[in-house]
Amino acid sequence: MTELQGTSIIGFERGVTGLEPFQAVNPVTGAKLAPAYYTVTPSEIERAAFLAHDAFETYRHTRGKTKGLFLRKIAENIETLGEPLVRRATEETALTAARISAEIFRTCYQLRLFAEMVEEGSWVDARIDLSDPLRQPSPKPDIRSMLRPLGPVVVFCASNFPLAFSVAGGDTASALAGGNPVIVKAHHAHPGTAELVGLAISDAVRHCELPAGLFSLLFGAGSKVGPQLMDQQAIRAGGFTGSRAGGQALMKMAAAGPDPIPFYAEMSSVNPVFILPDALREREEQIALELHGSVTLGAGQFCTNPGLVFIPADGSAGLIERLTAKMSSTAEFTMLTRDISRAYCERTSLLAAHSLVKPLCKAAGVEGAGNCNISAGFFLTDAQSFSANPELAAEVFGPATLLITYSTSGQLPKLARALEGQLTATIHATESELRECAQLLQVLETKAGRIICNGFPTGVEVSHSMVHGGPFPATSDGRSTSVGTRAVLRFVRPVCYQDWPSSALPDELENSNPLNIWRLLNGEFTKSAA
Repeated sequence: MTELQGTSIIGFERGVTGLEPFQAVNPVTGAKLAPAYYTVTPSEIERAAFLAHDAFETYRHTRGKTKGLFLRKIAENIETLGEPLVRRATEETALTAARISAEIFRTCYQLRLFAEMVEEGSWVDARIDLSDPLRQPSPKPDIRSMLRPLGPVVVFCASNFPLAFSVAGGDTASALAGGNPVIVKAHHAHPGTAELVGLAISDAVRHCELPAGLFSLLFGAGSKVGPQLMDQQAIRAGGFTGSRAGGQALMKMAAAGPDPIPFYAEMSSVNPVFILPDALREREEQIALELHGSVTLGAGQFCTNPGLVFIPADGSAGLIERLTAKMSSTAEFTMLTRDISRAYCERTSLLAAHSLVKPLCKAAGVEGAGNCNISAGFFLTDAQSFSANPELAAEVFGPATLLITYSTSGQLPKLARALEGQLTATIHATESELRECAQLLQVLETKAGRIICNGFPTGVEVSHSMVHGGPFPATSDGRSTSVGTRAVLRFVRPVCYQDWPSSALPDELENSNPLNIWRLLNGEFTKSAA
């Protein structure tokens, strides 16, 4: 196992020791884990930003083949870490070894997917409209455009995904694929895991002979390091996965500076599930089984766990009975951190005490050495009470869900319309019911980034078509995704070249098409020369 030092990675340099040390805590035992980690200094933050700015001047012009080799080398290095990485991540998070191994696979798969994309090259959306000097009443100029990188990107790691949404996760992979240096702010809950992955990336930078400032990893409290990072003029964009409060604070910083920058924050989602009567009658047992699994998966610490479930008032007694039995007999969970456990207990206590909510399985904190243990929560209300009390729709981060009974399917579009923006929404319906609930689907298209039919939202496939985003507050910009190859679009912008000679243009826009990519030539997709 690579020896952990507890200091930030500033390009190819290591940070200093001595400033505001902290340690990871094992959520199961409450024991502090060595080594101590030291908060990055203001001068080190400035140094990382300077190096990133310097690296951008080179990396922005790096060919797709080289970027692909770099992304593949990162994946290879992470896989080489093997069991020591799994062990450290489980110690810091209480997640199972199987879950951590699955995250490693997903992280490396995503890196290789972006590698394939940049190696092929057509992702730059090259467009060419040839000139027509004889056009009347005025000549037509030669117009060409393509996507170009923004510049250094700061990435804030997630607490609940120590690999897939952290140091080498989707934000970092997509930013690097787009041609941008990355500065990562590690999450304080799993710094050892972050350091191991950070060293794997740094080694890949060296191996591929890329500029040192292409990657830096910083340690320290987000409330302190975040503002200092966002204040660096070199930073051109940001990515964040975490709480609504944290995301909105960083969004405001990104917008308030003298040169506002885009900031992509994933923050809050309750992922509503709408179950229609015929589907419930046909698949009650299956729905109960799969809903329970989705609510409790990962101790409910996924951004896609279903927190609201709308069920018909008539005919749902069996479902409620089945779910109550399953939730009540579910073994206790160890949450990622004490803060997350405490917030879960506070939120479920408010639900249990609400006069219009019936606790079917009252969640509670459970005694444990790490003070991170909790039990599942399950609650019931009706559509009228839900509509009159907006606080019932607030996110509960953990293994809990609220059932809402409705009288008729005609109520569902109105109920959906009142919801905030979501990452996902789900409809369970028979084929005939799907035709009848077209209005509900139309509403949900305006509320969520991904709409599931007869399934459940946990489990986000890494693919070209995936959308993991949604209207605020699910994300800060509902036009984006943080999973899948479209994620690269967050960190690039279109640049247009008018009347430039072919020899002076980027290879992607040259007449001869030397990279043999797909281009939009005079309105038609082709690989032909211009």
